[in-house]
Amino acid sequence: MEKTMKGPRLPNTDSIQELAKFWDTHDLTEFKHLLEEVGEPVFVRAKSTSLSIDLPPRDVQRVKQIARSKGVNETNVLREWILERLHQSS
Repeated sequence: MEKTMKGPRLPNTDSIQELAKFWDTHDLTEFKHLLEEVGEPVFVRAKSTSLSIDLPPRDVQRVKQIARSKGVNETNVLREWILERLHQSS
């Protein structure tokens, strides 16, 4: 007869807040018996290239202000704007 492992259970939720709270109080090694080795990468990062631009300080401050109000970083704001404009131009 197979013994079942007693201990903490992984949460069954899609809530980022609940998962963050859980992993703040648990360690992955507590669940190593549930892990399985995979041969292929699970997540493959899409290829991208970086681009650097110079902006006047006033514009940089405005971008930072907008990013803060949205709760994201400046790069995400600029990427979103550029992609929107590119799609409009297509």
